[in-house]
Amino acid sequence: MAVICLSAAAPANPVSTARVAMGIHLAGSAAAAAAAAVPAAPTGPVVALGDSYTAGDLLPLDLAATPLGCARSTRAYPALVASALKATLVNAACTGAGVADMTGAQSTHLGTNPAQLDALAPDDALVMLTLGGDDMGFWSTLNTCMELSITGLFGSPCKDRFTSGGTDQLAARVTAQEAKMTTVLAGIRARAPQARIVVVGYPDVFPQGGGCWPAVPITSGDVAYLRSIEVQLNAMLAASATAAGATFADTYTPTIGHDVCQGARVKDVEGLVPTSLAYPFHPNASGQAAMAAAVLAALRG
Repeated sequence: MAVICLSAAAPANPVSTARVAMGIHLAGSAAAAAAAAVPAAPTGPVVALGDSYTAGDLLPLDLAATPLGCARSTRAYPALVASALKATLVNAACTGAGVADMTGAQSTHLGTNPAQLDALAPDDALVMLTLGGDDMGFWSTLNTCMELSITGLFGSPCKDRFTSGGTDQLAARVTAQEAKMTTVLAGIRARAPQARIVVVGYPDVFPQGGGCWPAVPITSGDVAYLRSIEVQLNAMLAASATAAGATFADTYTPTIGHDVCQGARVKDVEGLVPTSLAYPFHPNASGQAAMAAAVLAALRG
């Protein structure tokens, strides 16, 4: 396996250092960004796979990327990581993608995205993947929770809906995803045998306590429930990565306190009504920079 070389001396707080460096990079200070400790340039292409959290939904679009319906952005974490590594990026990620779209074509509102695993090649050095949210029914679940909060302002009406009958349907979906992720990671390994695979988790979407209804119209009880499901999803992704001999990049821990209920200058994930360029309940530019920093830290670690 071709291994991406790591710096000889990692900084004392690699996540914080990389995140600050990435923020400076976004602000346009190339000299400061170059001074940050990053892994050495890989010997082959860097490939990005996955859903809208990889693509960078509704951040400034990469108008050169096709199809445009995948909503890829040059400010999403794959582009930031590739830039930091001074590597060639092959970006196959697409908004709305699930496991089926790894091996089958995906129709979008503006064109068709080929099967994402077809973008892989034997000389790839690094493959980054964020996947699972759409197969979990991310948007339909949020819509259900918001609709139920209109008539049930207290308690946890959404949790009650998804756990009625004694089975937690969302938790069951997470469990069912594990075998699918194992298959996807095996497919990546078969097509890119030399690549280092990094499974990139989801950042902190919901506050650690309480909520912010009506700005984000989900009751505090259901915020806690949805947060627990996201934690379970990230744990499943981490376990799948470990089992496959891949690396897991924890983007959740570094973004705690930067959730949808925070102020515009603090949040890494936008709420129902975005305060910066990003799709609702998706990372903004700051969130994507935080995800990129977590990937770089995982590569060093």
